[in-house]
Amino acid sequence: MDINASLIGQALVFIILIAFVMKFVWPPLIATLDERAKRISDGLSAAEKAKHDLVLAEKGAAEELRRAKQQATEIIGQAEKRASQLIEEAKEQARIEGDRLIAGARAELDQQVHQAKEDLRQRVSELAVVGAEKILRREVDSARHADLLTSLKAEL
Repeated sequence: MDINASLIGQALVFIILIAFVMKFVWPPLIATLDERAKRISDGLSAAEKAKHDLVLAEKGAAEELRRAKQQATEIIGQAEKRASQLIEEAKEQARIEGDRLIAGARAELDQQVHQAKEDLRQRVSELAVVGAEKILRREVDSARHADLLTSLKAEL
């Protein structure tokens, strides 16, 4: 055999092989590669979308955190204001109660002073009557009267 016939035979077999590969092997291989390229592209776009969503989520979280801090500050301010109101109310109630107790104590003191004055008047009137009785029982003598009055003064 000649080199030409062998070369032509090998070329013919090679062409049949290329036709077979192009007809049966190449389309599934290209489809697999296209599918893989599509998955890679979808994965990259999903990654980009996820990155974008992450940025948006971080911004949303930062905004939510800012709002939560603001709300917490408002709540703390309201609590402090309410605490101040409660303290002022308690002070006012304590002042009113103190004034009431002072008024009661003054009334009781006035009553005791009045009672003491009445007791003193009663005692003075009794002493005056006793002194008058003593003066009237004895004879009228200015020296004795002066002594009696001095003793009465000492008793008062």
